[in-house]
Amino acid sequence: MELEVGMSAPEFKLMGSDNKEHSLKDYKGKRVILYFYPKDNTPGCSLEAQDFKSHYESFIDSNTVILGVSRDNLKSHEKFINKYELPFVLLSDEDEIVCKLYDVLKEKNMFGKKVFGIERSTFVIDEEGKIIDIYRKVKVKGHVESLL
Repeated sequence: MELEVGMSAPEFKLMGSDNKEHSLKDYKGKRVILYFYPKDNTPGCSLEAQDFKSHYESFIDSNTVILGVSRDNLKSHEKFINKYELPFVLLSDEDEIVCKLYDVLKEKNMFGKKVFGIERSTFVIDEEGKIIDIYRKVKVKGHVESLL
């Protein structure tokens, strides 16, 4: 089923870079920016994470939580967070459960080979758990600013 604005965001449980389990219902009463990105420490993903970091205070001031999701493991997330001093939690979806719930796994062409990977996507979820915005095929430049 295709996710659409106005629908309830799919509930999930994933381990975070803070070694705690996170689920969407933990954030009731806050706006959530759930952003899916292909891989830790790659150029576009590093740039996107740094953009979120640059505007982190503005998001906090507007009662908004930022959660990044990729298929990387927690050790990879830890290195990524330390390298860029990221102030928000990254969630590990090694089993692709949440990626499938949010339909962000797409066939991509990498160096002439077809691979399945995460299509850079962002979901904005309101205080009640409803999807209020969906961005697919996100271009990094200017994306975070457009969320503010």
